[in-house]
Amino acid sequence: MIDGLAPEFVYDFHGEHALGGRRTTRDGMERWWQRMLRLLPGIRFDVRDIVVDGGPWRTRVAVRSNVAGSLPDGTPYQNTVMQFLTLRWGRVTSVETLENTQVLQRTLSSLASAGQPEAAAAPITD
Repeated sequence: MIDGLAPEFVYDFHGEHALGGRRTTRDGMERWWQRMLRLLPGIRFDVRDIVVDGGPWRTRVAVRSNVAGSLPDGTPYQNTVMQFLTLRWGRVTSVETLENTQVLQRTLSSLASAGQPEAAAAPITD
């Protein structure tokens, strides 16, 4: 994902939680992915639908995915993610991510209560 980003991009993940926020640098995205994989290790994305429109100078992509995995205590995690991406000449210039925030927030609260303070951390932004 990181290597597909354009030199200038915006990545917005909606919600005021540890995985939310806006990132515009490679460093911010690397820190975000590291956090996401610490909080949700073994997470899998099952792409259900993709809609593509536009030419290579401005390609718009809508993606609906199911997200699943096991939390550190073995509890299953399942959610739905919608993303809207814009690409320019094959490089991602913007991503907007919407995940069922109620499910995600409950999961992050549970992780924080179980001793993972990063689950309650402020969003990574830059």
